Order: sequence, then structure tokens, then C-alpha cells
Amino acid sequence: MFAIVETGGKQYKVSEGDVIYVEKLDVNEGETYTFEKVLAISTADGFVAGNPVVSAKVEANVVKNGKGKKIHVLRYKAKKNEKKHIGHRQPYTKLQITSINA
Repeated sequence: MFAIVETGGKQYKVSEGDVIYVEKLDVNEGETYTFEKVLAISTADGFVAGNPVVSAKVEANVVKNGKGKKIHVLRYKAKKNEKKHIGHRQPYTKLQITSINA
């Protein structure tokens, strides 16, 4: 049994027990998060695709809120003696899928 959910402008294929990293959500650690936007679901009866969503809910437990690895960006303009170093760490939320309710 799996479901396809959308959050943060991205789509994720999840099953019970999966751990996924999504764009930062406004939820504290230890709380439960419910995905309202379920695009498709596969059960023992078959596969159901929504138009655009399915009336199902996917619940997940928030394991951690954190930041990803740092990426380094260097801006450089030739012949102008101009250099600028920029770093960025993308925030994320780590979720563990607990249940899929069709």
C-alpha cells in the first residue's frame, strides 16, 4: 500500500514506515502532521488516482526540524576585481509515515 502526496511543491511516494525529508513545515518535533493533498493511493482493491486529489489522509510523525548541508556559491566578475562568497543551508522537516487511511 502506498500513496502519492504533495507538499512544498514536490510530490512524494510514501508507504507506512517510510522516512522522508520535505521542505520545512510549521510543526514542532514530536507532533503529528496530516497530508491533506493526497494525489493517488494504491490499496489491495487497486489503484485510485485523484482528479486532482483523493479523499484519503496520510499521517506522519515529525522526527526532526533541521538544516541541510551547506552549499557554497561564488559570484565572480572578470576584470573588475569583484568576488563574493555566499553560503546557504536549506531548512527541512524529517517525517516518518505512520498511517495511510483510504
